[in-house]
Amino acid sequence: MTARTRAAFGTLLIAVQAGLTAEAPASQPPRALPVAFTAAYNLNYEEALRLARQDAAARPDTSEAHRTLATILWMHALFTRGGATIDHYLGGLTSSQIKLPPPPPDVDAEFRKHLGRAIALAEAAVNRDGRSAQARYDLGAAHGLQASYVATVEGKVTQAFGSARRAYNSHEWVLEHAPDRTDAGLVVGTYRYAVAALSMPKRLVAYIAGFGGGKERGLQLIEGAAAHPRTRTDARIALALMYSREGRQADALAVLKMLFIDHPQNRLLQLEIGSAAWRAGLPGEAEAALTSGLAWHDRDPRPKVPGERALWIYKRGMARVSLNHLDEAVADLRMALTQNPVGWVRGRIHLELGKVSDLRHQRPAALTEYLAASELCRTHQDPWCQEEAGRLRKQPFSFRPIS
Repeated sequence: MTARTRAAFGTLLIAVQAGLTAEAPASQPPRALPVAFTAAYNLNYEEALRLARQDAAARPDTSEAHRTLATILWMHALFTRGGATIDHYLGGLTSSQIKLPPPPPDVDAEFRKHLGRAIALAEAAVNRDGRSAQARYDLGAAHGLQASYVATVEGKVTQAFGSARRAYNSHEWVLEHAPDRTDAGLVVGTYRYAVAALSMPKRLVAYIAGFGGGKERGLQLIEGAAAHPRTRTDARIALALMYSREGRQADALAVLKMLFIDHPQNRLLQLEIGSAAWRAGLPGEAEAALTSGLAWHDRDPRPKVPGERALWIYKRGMARVSLNHLDEAVADLRMALTQNPVGWVRGRIHLELGKVSDLRHQRPAALTEYLAASELCRTHQDPWCQEEAGRLRKQPFSFRPIS
């Protein structure tokens, strides 16, 4: 499997929070679960973990309680190691970006303990009543979380397929036997979409392994899950990613704005709104969102994603290039380089600086920036950036519609 294919499939495994963070069944809604996830989605991870640990201790024989704690541990691990933005999962960054540094051993051990307990309890429930849609759902959600952790934290996308297949089969059973459980459509729809994105030979392998395909059907299932209260947030996150991959930038922007209404303390959603506005061809809206978001970042005392300030400034600089505000753009891009950007961001900063030089008819300076971008992008395995730098070394940048 090539790096590009690993990225395409692996990033869609990531999108399958897919019911992992679903709220409890309506018949017995334990308060701690939605509150814990509300805290996590608002980047208040200490509070989220406190609530989830408390609930797992209070309900030690409930699969969902252990899965909830494991999920929030996973979400926090992605955040603290820099894997919490859509840029990582648009297909431009390969598995080296998905394979982030390992989490602290105590975090990894706690995750494995509670995920193992969640799987064991769900399996026992299925053995007691194989016709229980909730038991099948819990089992599939736990296996889906395991697949996502293996792919994102361990960087072993191929090894995640077994758990992914079990998640898919469990939730497909739920959809077949309990059609009103549209929340199960998130796992099934995400994997269908992922399989459809593979090349034909690899798609055949996926079919043989037990995965269904169909991009449109996959999106329909996820859209159905977005209307379900248990999976609304996770499905919208997946849709924002998939709409962006499909070039439906206005739809992605609209979904992100809805997410931000639900989770107004999540400053990274404002970063994503700015990025999505730029991709939608709205650089003015992007600049405004990123300027206010950068001010929020600077006054927010909570923990930050590694290199986060550089990312905000780079994104605003990119918007200002599109606005042809070149002096302001250069000021942002040069400042971003001083803010400890992660490797792939550093490469893309040089790409934007090359565009500015081209717009100023300074071709030698542009070529120097594109060469720097190409080398950084190759080192940090960002093929989109590397290809773009190569293209711009052959043909100077000029304004054209944003695709």
